[in-house]
Amino acid sequence: QVQLVESGGGLVQAGGSLRLSCTASGLTFNQYTMAWFRQAPGKEREFVAYHVHKDGSTYYADSVKGRFTISRDIAKNTVYLQMNNLKLEDAAVYYCNAITIYDDYWGQGTQVTVSS
Repeated sequence: QVQLVESGGGLVQAGGSLRLSCTASGLTFNQYTMAWFRQAPGKEREFVAYHVHKDGSTYYADSVKGRFTISRDIAKNTVYLQMNNLKLEDAAVYYCNAITIYDDYWGQGTQVTVSS
C-alpha cells in the first residue's frame, strides 16, 4: 500500500521559514517524480514545485521561485520543501504528490499558516 506522509507544517510569521517533509512508502521512490501542491481556502489546488527522478531537475511556480527549494533524499524516501521568506499568500494546505505515467499518489496534506 502506497503512503505519502507530510510533516513540518505549522504557524510562522511572515518572512520566516519552514521545511516540509514527505516520506513515501510502498513505492520505488527513485522511480517517481515528486511534487508539492498547495490549496488555500476557497481556491483550487495549485502547483508549487517538482523534482524529476531521472535527472534531478526541478521546476517552480513563479510565485515561489527564489524562495522555495525542493530536494530529495533517496536513502530516506523523503522529499523536502524548504520555504523561506514566507508570505501571507503562502498559507495553505500543502500536499505531496508522487507521479509516473502510470501512477499518481497524494498525501493527506500539512497545514501552513502565515501570520503578519
